[in-house]
Amino acid sequence: MGKGRLEAFSDGVIAIIITIMVLEMKVPHGESFESLLPLIPVFLSYVLSFVYVGIYWNNHHHMLHASTRVSGAVLWANLHLLFWLSLFPFATGWMGENHFAPIPSALYGAILLMAALAYWVLQQTLIASEGKVSVLKTAVGRDWKGKLSPLFYVAGILSTFWVQWVAQVIYVTVALLWLIPDRRIEHVLQHKGN
Repeated sequence: MGKGRLEAFSDGVIAIIITIMVLEMKVPHGESFESLLPLIPVFLSYVLSFVYVGIYWNNHHHMLHASTRVSGAVLWANLHLLFWLSLFPFATGWMGENHFAPIPSALYGAILLMAALAYWVLQQTLIASEGKVSVLKTAVGRDWKGKLSPLFYVAGILSTFWVQWVAQVIYVTVALLWLIPDRRIEHVLQHKGN
């Protein structure tokens, strides 16, 4: 299978994930602004998850752009990532509907953690399939954001049981960390002439 087909499949799954998340927001019964107030936690959790899914989509695209080979192991690692991303709509809806309660927020953090680990596995699998000349390996470098994010997620999961809002601050902080444009792959590809 070519990497174009893998990317197209992944794009389709991610588009469906976003669609399911937005469908979880139910239309209120009422025509006043006050009828929207109960939806604020649901909307905020949707925005956070939309940003996360967008970050994964963007980084996934760049990662595949820096790769030339797709092996069977890469296909399975990609499905592993898509599995965890596919759980975002459930965790997002549960957390929003329950106003960021501890157990739903901890589950949300656990899914963020597992998605981050699955992304790392996919990244390492792509690097292994490329061998010593991996453009992706050069671009990733020390990958401090990739190593730091899981630690933040664990801190967020644990904090849900003591100070609930701290978990949300941590989840937003990690999203903001990844929203800052990361041009490592683009720079390496430009220097390689791709």
